[in-house]
Amino acid sequence: MRTSTVGARRTPPGEPATGERRPAAPSPRRRRSGDGLAGYLFLSSWIVGIALLTIGPMAASLYLSFTDYNLFTTPEWVGLDNYRRLFDDSRWLQSVQVTVTYVLLAVPLKLAAALAVAMLLDTPRRGQGGYRTAFYGPSLIGASVSIAIVWKALFSEDAIVDRALGAVGLPTGGWVGNPDFSLLMLVLLAVWQFGAPMVIFLAGLKQVPRELYEAAEVDGAGRWRRFRAVTVPIISPVIFFNLLLETINSFQIFTSAYIVGGRNGSPAGSTLFYTVYLYDRGFTDFRMGYASAMAWMLLLGVGLVTTLLFRTARGWVHYAGDAR
Repeated sequence: MRTSTVGARRTPPGEPATGERRPAAPSPRRRRSGDGLAGYLFLSSWIVGIALLTIGPMAASLYLSFTDYNLFTTPEWVGLDNYRRLFDDSRWLQSVQVTVTYVLLAVPLKLAAALAVAMLLDTPRRGQGGYRTAFYGPSLIGASVSIAIVWKALFSEDAIVDRALGAVGLPTGGWVGNPDFSLLMLVLLAVWQFGAPMVIFLAGLKQVPRELYEAAEVDGAGRWRRFRAVTVPIISPVIFFNLLLETINSFQIFTSAYIVGGRNGSPAGSTLFYTVYLYDRGFTDFRMGYASAMAWMLLLGVGLVTTLLFRTARGWVHYAGDAR
């Protein structure tokens, strides 16, 4: 006897048979929780690294800045004494003056040289790649000990720079031992390594529409006028970016200053940069609590300068689509 199947409901492929319970789909909250766990798992190495190598040392340094600590005995809590002593320390005040003077001289000159060369390289010419490589080369070397030694030798008495100055009738005697020129020598070293901001400027110049130059030229604008009215406003975000990075880096100069002037900032303290004096206090005099207070004052100073730059940028930095 054949069983009738008329009216019976067939189960589509992939669906559970009649009477079977379909497995519940995971809730959106559970899916988000799983995704978050996977994200933290991938970030775990970075989180451990920043906790152990950045946040941990910063917290320890902040604690030590309120103590008297010499690396060999137990830190002794002294409160704000280290910070008060800073303003009575004539060498600390001198290091602040030397560092600020260096920043005010090196940063504008370096950016001006980088922008000038970038504008020259922005014009197509034969061998352009070779020129870019040559100008960028010094930045690859960085603030190395070898470069600082060579730079010191170049500006020593009766060296090549001294002979070149004497050949054109300028005063000689070397810049290394002259307190009036030793800081300028380090400024020139910073300006010589303008390759990194030059590349960034070159990328920004590529974004300037050529039709704007043509329209300005039709209106009778000369080169200086086109530069001031067209180039500078459009690349102002790039200028601000380079200005911010170079300012922060200039406050941290150490290697070249230490090689040229030593821990005492010779001659006559003219190269006594902030970081050099910090190193001297911490690792020569073993006043680690005092050095930690200096480090936090440097962080505070750089933070204030950065904030000031961001505040002033509102008046001269223009972004695409900005309604100002």
